[in-house]
Amino acid sequence: MPPKLISESMILTGKYVSMLFLFAWELRNRKLSILKEPFFQHYNAMDVEQIREYCLSNERVTEGFPFNDTALVFKVAGKMFALLDLSEENRGLSLKCDPELAIELREQHPEVEPAYHFNKKHWNSVILDGSIPDDLLLEWLDHSYELVVASLPLKARQQFNDP
Repeated sequence: MPPKLISESMILTGKYVSMLFLFAWELRNRKLSILKEPFFQHYNAMDVEQIREYCLSNERVTEGFPFNDTALVFKVAGKMFALLDLSEENRGLSLKCDPELAIELREQHPEVEPAYHFNKKHWNSVILDGSIPDDLLLEWLDHSYELVVASLPLKARQQFNDP
């Protein structure tokens, strides 16, 4: 009887390697962020106070608790652009977003999902668990603010200082 050149364990290992390769290829083709960043990477996440200060640094922004004592709402000229959930179990940030970009962000980032109690076409909710880089979070906050400012009537927009 001739010796076995390939053992059963080698065949099984080869199948697993093939499966992993196909999985990685699928992820790459879908351009998921999991391949762009190391697995389980956490950033020095902005805390609630830093997010609050950043929102309030924009022109004509006010804050308040119109819904309950854990939903901090930020408005520009009376229109909401962000909601910061302060509760420990649901820490997150809801932001207005361009509809096409909203879908793209949900596909690229598992921490981004349709915002609860909001028009899911225009609002995303970001889970604040430290996995989103601060610069990306700030970019999304700016986008939300700018969308709302752009939707204001001309007279209201003219009251803003020109850059």
